[in-house]
Amino acid sequence: MEARLNLFGSPFAAKFLKHATAAGRLIATESTLPPATQELVLLRASQINGCGFCTDMHTKDALHAGESTVRLNLVAAWREATVFTDAERAALELTEQGTRIADAAGGVPDEVWANAAKHYDEEQLVALVSLISIINSFNRLNVMVQQPAGDYQVGQFG
Repeated sequence: MEARLNLFGSPFAAKFLKHATAAGRLIATESTLPPATQELVLLRASQINGCGFCTDMHTKDALHAGESTVRLNLVAAWREATVFTDAERAALELTEQGTRIADAAGGVPDEVWANAAKHYDEEQLVALVSLISIINSFNRLNVMVQQPAGDYQVGQFG
């Protein structure tokens, strides 16, 4: 499979992606949202959106950061899995609702938000919502251009 656009060879794409990745890096480096939660959120949104490139990248990055294969294998079935904390489960539910926002009138249900707010303070919620928004943007970009998956190397983008 070949991508419809060469995002890695386009000067404009390089500028855009520099800014988009900087926003993601801000969350990763300056928020108190747990890194494991961040990785789970990135992976789950990517799975829902069918973004092979991001699913590949975030699985490999999470493994490199010490995440277990058991937990990564169970992200898609987190409701039935016993390996996630209540806080992680709340983040995964918010991720699903925020990713599938067009599927329900009114957006994210109040009870989903309230559950996340039980586990995360306001700054962490800002980081969580921002992370969900950013990964959805990356997913949509990669799906639209049919970015191939499988060749990502940890640390490839800096």
